[in-house]
Amino acid sequence: MLTIYRDSSGALRKSQGRTLPKEVIWIDLLNPTDEEKAFVEARAAVRVPSIEALSEIESSSRLIAEHDVIYLSMPLVAQSDTPDSYVSPVGFILTSNVLVTVRFADLPIFRTVAEKIRQDETLRSSSGVFTALMEVLVDRGADVLERLGGDLDRISRSVFRGNPDKSSHTVRSNEALRRTLIAVGEIGDRLSQAQIVFLGVNRMIPFVLSLRHDWITAEFGTRLEAVCKDVASLNEHEGYLSNKVQFSLDAVLGFINMEQNDLFKVLTIVSVVGIPPTLMAGIYGMNFKFMPELNWALGYPFGLGVIALSALIPLIWFKWRGWF
Repeated sequence: MLTIYRDSSGALRKSQGRTLPKEVIWIDLLNPTDEEKAFVEARAAVRVPSIEALSEIESSSRLIAEHDVIYLSMPLVAQSDTPDSYVSPVGFILTSNVLVTVRFADLPIFRTVAEKIRQDETLRSSSGVFTALMEVLVDRGADVLERLGGDLDRISRSVFRGNPDKSSHTVRSNEALRRTLIAVGEIGDRLSQAQIVFLGVNRMIPFVLSLRHDWITAEFGTRLEAVCKDVASLNEHEGYLSNKVQFSLDAVLGFINMEQNDLFKVLTIVSVVGIPPTLMAGIYGMNFKFMPELNWALGYPFGLGVIALSALIPLIWFKWRGWF
């Protein structure tokens, strides 16, 4: 889909036509067709990259300056509010007159930026739209980190403090710990996606500022530098959360090992307690001709008592040792 934004008489206009209006500031390509790519390349005099080119990971392919045209690419997280989030490449073609964005997923930040530049006239230029995209992107990343940090805090409380409305055994059962392990793993995956996005921003903005183009005004240069500082602080916070994820994973695995050790302890106690009664029953089950207890009137109760006592004595000893 081809969407064109232009600044006309102080009002931002949006169109999806096939002719390039005057005063265009932003062309947004979502899953572009070959026809749409050819149209933009002919009208804007730029080269629209393919999804394969945007997916390249080396800096030489993601940061390119050709005369007055800057080609940038970075990964963004699509469907970030769902369990099926994934990383999708996005391209930015920045010139003095127009910004062309190429993406292959529906990303809410682009609608947010369109509304932002509709309300703020100072952003109605190619560099202004690019600055707004970077600012909204970092704000969105900060919100994601804040939400993930809250989720981690709740998980930590449930693991280490338990649920006051339930017994600790229920809270820390293997099934509950397994669900917690999955939740922590998902948070770690989201953090890795956020780290990839911040890395892309940290690469792009210094590269754009280093070119020192006149059409990137001092105001937008200052705002982009502020975005870089925000990314640096968010990277530190992301590192803290990553360490907390690793600590939570180690803690959950430790509790799972403790649950398994308790299970093995119970099996050991049961097996040991069962050995003496089995021995006594085996002795009194032997068919020897001369066994004094066979002629006793209380021989049968005596045999049952010996068997019961042989099971009770190990239990008392294990309890005294604190095994259960």
